[in-house]
Amino acid sequence: MAYVNNIMIVRRDIMTKIARLLKEDQLEEKIDRIPLEISPKKRKSNRRCCIYKERAVVKYKMMPVLGLLPEEETDELTPLSEYAKMALQRKAPKKEILTVVDEACTACVDISYVVTNLCKGCVASPCRMNCPKSAISFNKNGQAEIDSDKCVNCGICKDVCPYRSIIYVPVPCEEACPVNAITKDEHGVEHIDDSKCIYCGRCVNACPFGSIFEISHIVDIFQAIKKGEKVIALPAPSIMGQYNCEPGKLFTAIKKLGFHDVVEVALGAMETTTNEALELKEKLESGQPFMTTSCCPGYVQAVEKHIPQVKPFVSHTGSPMYYTAKIARQRYPDAKLVFIGPCIAKRKEAQSDPNVDFVMTFEELGACLKGFDISVEGSEISSMEQITFESRAFGRSGGVIEAVKAEGLKVDIQAVQIDGLNKKGINLLKAFAKGKGTGNFVEVMACEGGCISGPSALVDPSKGKNSYKLALDSLQK
Repeated sequence: MAYVNNIMIVRRDIMTKIARLLKEDQLEEKIDRIPLEISPKKRKSNRRCCIYKERAVVKYKMMPVLGLLPEEETDELTPLSEYAKMALQRKAPKKEILTVVDEACTACVDISYVVTNLCKGCVASPCRMNCPKSAISFNKNGQAEIDSDKCVNCGICKDVCPYRSIIYVPVPCEEACPVNAITKDEHGVEHIDDSKCIYCGRCVNACPFGSIFEISHIVDIFQAIKKGEKVIALPAPSIMGQYNCEPGKLFTAIKKLGFHDVVEVALGAMETTTNEALELKEKLESGQPFMTTSCCPGYVQAVEKHIPQVKPFVSHTGSPMYYTAKIARQRYPDAKLVFIGPCIAKRKEAQSDPNVDFVMTFEELGACLKGFDISVEGSEISSMEQITFESRAFGRSGGVIEAVKAEGLKVDIQAVQIDGLNKKGINLLKAFAKGKGTGNFVEVMACEGGCISGPSALVDPSKGKNSYKLALDSLQK
């Protein structure tokens, strides 16, 4: 899917408008007008039946941005202002990470195989003869038809058709999920199985109707700031790929949102590097055939839920977020700590880290800066801590390998990169667990290209890669 699309624009518009109302302290008073602003009376419907449907969809999309689940609605007449009140008054964010907005999730196919007009209604009829569920019949025009109530999506009909008249039509979110964690219910609405989900976020950007949302913490974060609490931002190294400017300007802009201080997660990456290098040396010298990295939370979830045979080979070293949060907690014992990154799976990791209170994505950060009318490029340059180049480079594929090698260990490191945790990558890890691998140090990143390509990044991955390199180079001068 193209990186920039209308779904993404609407999602960010919703976030920006909510952020602006938070800034003005008018969320409860003015939130009911947002659906009308996005779908005004004179505007044509954006491929839905009418603007009233559009407004309803916007309303339900706003609930996850408020940190609520759409299914919490008990009365359709309840205005958004009531949900805003609930969000402003809650004591802690919800544990749920992803949700499906069912009002928007109604347009995908029920079955994955469709007969096209290329069907000749041939006498051989291999499609019907080989269908295990007798789901295929012929209409009055002599063409094959598939009964959606009987079809089990086995694909045999497509394989045996001599005219290639049967095509596979994927459900985008289901197709994107590497672990089959998302499926339809009897009403055609997708549901995410939390026991399978690794929070890679592929489904969020794959859905062409924008029906899958993260459960946001932005209301909780700005409520803490409003109450006068010290709120500390912990931005991931890949943040430098989101804006084409000096990194110090970005940290100033974050402080203008109300954050008391900024502590780079690259600081914790230095400790991750040292510990991971020593652990790798120790395990290889003890005879363990290989070790994998542990800093990608999507990968950690995949191991826990789908490839437990790999677990003995996963590094026990904490992630950069883990070590940075410990450092920030020592500096600010009573503060609220907010990890800022491109990763949905970090929301899951944060739930098990007592030092991390909230998570904000790059996409949310961008919307908040826009909603608060803060210019990153126009901000002053903040001073930055002395952090190694390799630790700041953690956000790109191969970054962890480079950092560990830079430690100068007297050990033969044969590095392997799994760049994107898809089904192929999962199978490769299974092969390693069976002793069929060809390396001894495996870096696993759920996103192709590394964290700069995270599902909640603000910019196109190719642009992010270039900006990231320029920022890193500027800090070396």
